[in-house]
Amino acid sequence: MKKKIIIITAITLACIIGAAMLIVGGYVGYVALQYYRIDDNFSLEVPDGGATVKRGENLSVMTYNLGFGSYSPEYSFFLDTGVMDDGTEVVGIYAKGMNKNDVQKNVDGQIALSKQGDADFYFFQEVDEKADRSYNINMKESLYSAFGGYVSTYAENFHTAWLLYPFNDPMGTTKAGIVTLSKYKVESAVRRSFPLTDNFIDKLFDLDRCFAVHYLPVEGTDKQLVMINLHMSAYDEGGTVRARQLEMLNTVLAEEYAKGNYVIAGGDFNHCLIADSFSSNEEAFTHFESKQKVPDWVKNSVLRKSELAGGFSICADKDVATCRGADIPYEKGVNFTTTIDGFVISDNIEMLSVNTVANEFAYSDHNPVVMEFIIK
Repeated sequence: MKKKIIIITAITLACIIGAAMLIVGGYVGYVALQYYRIDDNFSLEVPDGGATVKRGENLSVMTYNLGFGSYSPEYSFFLDTGVMDDGTEVVGIYAKGMNKNDVQKNVDGQIALSKQGDADFYFFQEVDEKADRSYNINMKESLYSAFGGYVSTYAENFHTAWLLYPFNDPMGTTKAGIVTLSKYKVESAVRRSFPLTDNFIDKLFDLDRCFAVHYLPVEGTDKQLVMINLHMSAYDEGGTVRARQLEMLNTVLAEEYAKGNYVIAGGDFNHCLIADSFSSNEEAFTHFESKQKVPDWVKNSVLRKSELAGGFSICADKDVATCRGADIPYEKGVNFTTTIDGFVISDNIEMLSVNTVANEFAYSDHNPVVMEFIIK
């Protein structure tokens, strides 16, 4: 009798384990089949409208990573980790926004803050079109509606199957991208695919990274103003993927500059952009008050002018940080902060000013950055 019970128990356990393996295997297969990369050199739809850009007129561009509308000051993100000065390790909590009302509050605040700048161009990143993490609030359409008089483009850079992870707060499905707005006529635009990590699991959470290249006619010339909205990789141990992405970006910058075009690349570089203003990287990392140790991803990702294609320089604000660590809720002077959002411009463009909007990360883990410039 005891032997029979043992046999039945073993068979039952084997069936349970087999069923679990089938479920897990089926889910992994589903995720793998759903994954794809968007082709490089993908033409973007560009609506008609807008005046023609002129040389010598004052223009402005704002870049703002919207953080899928979820990063209230109280928010922390499950993939972000950090270490406090006393050695305490910390890790974020949420995969989705805290609740739908909170996401809507942030989206409304982001739009109101952006409109105050009345910029001629806007570069937005982490804009959800339809995503469980932002409770299916269509941020793309919200921007299009709020800036109805602008020429608008959208380049998708995050599309996932239903992600079960993290188990306590599954991310679900996501469709998101970068939005570019222009008061001026855009002749054409193309989505370029950045290199990615070769690790399949990391790919699921690191987006289908890309940059969107916009070509605008310049009155009285046969040259073009080239506006590039970008979002480089964040979760990149050792900074190796970001290095490959920078190499690709530099190639595009050099090609456009060789044509005599006027070039601006802006967005979330996920590189420390202010190191050239200090005597050492460490001085740049610790420039803003913090009670956290400098994270490894920053140490491995510093961008200096010497690393750019010839004829280009960095325009970034060293007085106000653009990004906060999201491993803990925001508290001024406690979170690690740095400047990773800004612009790279060709030397046939004159920067008049570049300023971070000191918004204390009220609606995102990023503050917007505004640059005023003239085409020479």
